[in-house]
Amino acid sequence: METQKVSVFFNKVGDECENVSAIERTIPKTAAPGRAAVEELLRGLTFQEQSQYSTNINSGVTIQKLTIENGVAKVDFSSLLNAGVAGSCRVLGIIAQIEKTLLQFPTITSVSISVNGQVDALQP
Repeated sequence: METQKVSVFFNKVGDECENVSAIERTIPKTAAPGRAAVEELLRGLTFQEQSQYSTNINSGVTIQKLTIENGVAKVDFSSLLNAGVAGSCRVLGIIAQIEKTLLQFPTITSVSISVNGQVDALQP
């Protein structure tokens, strides 16, 4: 099976808010690496990574839709993305993790995040 490498972004232990760092993951080769990378991000940290990294994203979040048009990645998540999320630091962390994971791809120049179709659902 052919594979490819993507980066997913998490907070190093001791860092917070939008201070995120890349972790490289090997995934099956796909024509939609952006979606695959975000799915890898949503999968969360491996047991080995948990001692060094943390995530701001709730467990169980799913992608409802992801489109890339004219350089803009529009990604719509399930309502779990902002369930119980309070504080600007956590919101900025969620946004940074998603944006940096998508902006690694040359076809993406900006990211629009929505929850159940609501674009302003994540507000710091």
